[in-house]
Amino acid sequence: MSHFETINLRALRIFTSVYEMQNFSLVARREGISASQVSRVIHNLEDALGQQLFYRNTRAIIPTESGHLFIKHSRAVISNFEDARHELSERMLEPSGLVRINAPVFFGQKHIAPALASLNEKYPNLEIELTLTDDFIDPMKDASDVIFRIGALTDSSFRARVFGKQSYHLVASPAYVQKYGMVTNPGDLAEHQCLIYSGSSGPNRWYFKRHNEEWVHYPVTPLMRSNDAESLLTAALNGMGIVLFPDWLISNKVHSGELVEMLPNFDASIHTEPQTIAAIYPNVRHPSINARTVIDYYVEVFGSPLYWQF
Repeated sequence: MSHFETINLRALRIFTSVYEMQNFSLVARREGISASQVSRVIHNLEDALGQQLFYRNTRAIIPTESGHLFIKHSRAVISNFEDARHELSERMLEPSGLVRINAPVFFGQKHIAPALASLNEKYPNLEIELTLTDDFIDPMKDASDVIFRIGALTDSSFRARVFGKQSYHLVASPAYVQKYGMVTNPGDLAEHQCLIYSGSSGPNRWYFKRHNEEWVHYPVTPLMRSNDAESLLTAALNGMGIVLFPDWLISNKVHSGELVEMLPNFDASIHTEPQTIAAIYPNVRHPSINARTVIDYYVEVFGSPLYWQF
C-alpha cells in the first residue's frame, strides 16, 4: 500500500480544520477526539505526503508553504465529495412541487408546450408554470427555475445547458417562386418582395455568407414589416413574399413543401455572432432537482441533432 492510499477524507477534514483554526485542542473538541489524536492524524498525513504541513511551537500552529498549497487541493476534494453525495442523494428523490419555466413566445408554443403532457405523465407530482415572453429575463431576479433563451451566451451570472445552434433559412412559397422566380444570389434580394420581422431593436438585418467566409449585410426594402412572426409566416405561406426565419420556426413547412428554401449554398442569419438555443438557470451551487429534471427532459425531446434541423 502506498503512502497516498492511507490519506482518507477524515484526515483531509481534520487537516482543513487545523489549517483554519490553527489549534489542535479546538479541532479536537469539534471532532470529539483528543488533541493527541489530531496531532497523530496530521503527522500521518505529513508522512504520506512527504511534506511538513505545519510549524508547531507552544504558542501556535502555523501552516508551511506546503500547507498553503495543500489546503486548496484538500478543500477541492472535500467539495467534490459533497457535490457527489448531494447529487446521488437527490437521485433518490422524485421531482415534485412547482417548477417555473420561461420561454420565448413562438418557440415556447411550438417546441416547449407540446412536450409538457409527456413531462407530466413522466413526473405526475411536478406542478408546471409556463410563462411565454420575448422580454429580457434576468435569472437572478425573475421568478423562474428554467429559462429557455435563444441568442449569444455572454452573461456569467447564470449557468447554461446548450441544446444546439440556431440556423436561419431564406424561404418562400412555391406560388411565389412560380411568379417571381428563385433567388440565386443574395444581391438579387433588392428586386424581390421581402417580409421582415421588426422587433424592439428595429427591423432585422439580413446577413449571408458562403461557408468559411465573412458575413455580408444585404440591405433589403421590405414589402411588409411586422413584430409578429406568425403573421409574417402566414403572409409567406400565402405567396406574398420571402422570409428569413430560424429552422425551428419553418422546418415543418419546408418538409411539407409549403415553403421552398432559397440560397441553400449560403449561410444566412440576422446576427453575425453564433446564436444558441439554451436553458439557463441561476448560477447556484446545486440547481434544484426540478430544474435539472426539466432540462434533462428537453435534452431528450430536442435530440441531437435538434429534431427540427434541416
